[in-house]
Amino acid sequence: MTLALFSTPWPLYDRPSIQLGTLKAYLNAQNPDLQVMVHHVYLKIAEAIGYETYRAISKKTWLAESVYGAMLYPQRWDEIEALFKRTARSKAALAHIDFKQLCAKIRKTSEKLIASLDWSRHDVAGFSITLCQLMSSLYFIRHIKISCPRLPIVVGGSMFSGNHAAGLLQNFPEVDFVINGEGERPLARLLRLLTERRGDTDFAAVPGVVSRNGMHRDIPTSFSQMDTLNDLPTPNYDDYFSLLRTLPPDKQFFPTLPAEISRGCWWRSRKHPSSATKACSFCNLNLQWEGYRAKKTPQVVSEIDGLTAKYQTLSVAFTDNLLPAGQSKDIFQRLAKLGKDFRLFGEIRATTPRSVLQAMKDAGTAEVQIGIEALSTKLLGKLHKGTTAIQNLEILKNCEELGISCMSNLILHFPGSDIDDVTETLHALDFACSFRPLRCVFFWLGLGSPVCQNPELFGIKTFTNHHNYKVLFPTHIYRSMNLLIQSYRGDQGYQKKLWRPVQIKVKKWEKHYREFQKGPFHSSALSFRDGRDFMIIRQKHPKAHTHTHRLAGASRAIYQFCRKHRSLKHIVHRFPAVGEEKIVPFLKMMVDKRLMFEERKRYLSLAVRAR
Repeated sequence: MTLALFSTPWPLYDRPSIQLGTLKAYLNAQNPDLQVMVHHVYLKIAEAIGYETYRAISKKTWLAESVYGAMLYPQRWDEIEALFKRTARSKAALAHIDFKQLCAKIRKTSEKLIASLDWSRHDVAGFSITLCQLMSSLYFIRHIKISCPRLPIVVGGSMFSGNHAAGLLQNFPEVDFVINGEGERPLARLLRLLTERRGDTDFAAVPGVVSRNGMHRDIPTSFSQMDTLNDLPTPNYDDYFSLLRTLPPDKQFFPTLPAEISRGCWWRSRKHPSSATKACSFCNLNLQWEGYRAKKTPQVVSEIDGLTAKYQTLSVAFTDNLLPAGQSKDIFQRLAKLGKDFRLFGEIRATTPRSVLQAMKDAGTAEVQIGIEALSTKLLGKLHKGTTAIQNLEILKNCEELGISCMSNLILHFPGSDIDDVTETLHALDFACSFRPLRCVFFWLGLGSPVCQNPELFGIKTFTNHHNYKVLFPTHIYRSMNLLIQSYRGDQGYQKKLWRPVQIKVKKWEKHYREFQKGPFHSSALSFRDGRDFMIIRQKHPKAHTHTHRLAGASRAIYQFCRKHRSLKHIVHRFPAVGEEKIVPFLKMMVDKRLMFEERKRYLSLAVRAR
């Protein structure tokens, strides 16, 4: 049997697909006679239209979906082109793009790729569909089916996990099977049945596979995932690197290798009976998995060592929704001992200790994404983050000090947020301005998220597929499918007005941070140098003189003690000779000068050690 796996635009072009690389390795381990060919279509498209153009389009869902949407439904061209142009206004890289010419170039490359394959030699085609890949996948599925009507087509990925497969099968007869959830075991069993195909084959009986036969019999959707990840082989990225070598020399680059330690989210899987929901209320990232599983540390380290040696590149991005709390430090300490100059990326919680961050930095972590989401403790409670504003500021400070770039978000317009949430946020922003700015993102309602499951708790009256899908799809499809992004009726107008001051303040933060970073000898806006029994704090202000503060004796000791946030009770206990009557005024003075942050009688020193 020959299986062709496709990943269509618009994933990041500079890394292979971990979904298909992992599937290929697993399926070949199960059946060495199976020929698996992985087609990274998105890399060919990126090469054809230019990497900068591709990158700009891939960052916006509606830009990405519009291109192939117009090609898939040419009768809707004018409306879709208008959607593309509206969304592209804020993208400088797309300012002079002609939509028709762009689509023509992409169509030509896509059709050439489809025509280049000998479909008579293929037995099955599979597509991994995640956010931004829906319209491009449907385009390729339709044209492949035209080229080879007999070819079974299997679809998987997070776009259609849960109870959303039926709409895809009902509206797109080109799709024969949908994998629900994790793909390895269901796809292996489905391929085995297709190999042994007999007239009475009951595909609906395969756990984790949704078929038309089973849909008509009202067979409920199910998962079929591995109990452990320890038996997973190392991903196989040979096809991606083979394709990369065929590109012109000026289009070649050193890719980033995706790697995974875990699947699921340990924060979501925790036992927390006091909360109405276990997950972060806005999140729908883990619908394709049940529970949380992580590989053993030696396996992770061995895979990273082996992948970087095999493909001769040192950039690695962990695809985990959240790096494991218990074993991360050990993993990164072992990676550091490999003696390789890695460049690593991972997503972490705001509660990650400084000692773990230090281990990550020592191993080569250059960038992290932290689940900050808000700088208001009250709002963080509504988001079910289980964190506080002072914790978020502390990890921003630690990343700044360690030289780890922090690319994290500040969610605006969350339904049900109020003036107190905004006031708290504006107050915290006054103290965050010396750290790398957060990126403002507007809340969007994800299908299957806790907000979507409990809309009344967040003031949402009704919700339906996002109105942009109505532009992309014919009406009957829009109405009969459950799609990943939803529109809703609630307090959106009020939220936009409410959060406007925060947007303005964050823009100023971005501008000032860029100014602080200018020059060959730039340093943090708020830094200190320690003199053992005294310390000097240097505080830069935008378009103003730099202020210098000297703390000596007990003042220095208290400030150093609060580099990790401490309660007033803990500080008083630590410095009994000073006494609370002197400590409280000192702490207030530090907060008034914005050298420390205070929240609910907990204190955090904000200056980072000068580098």
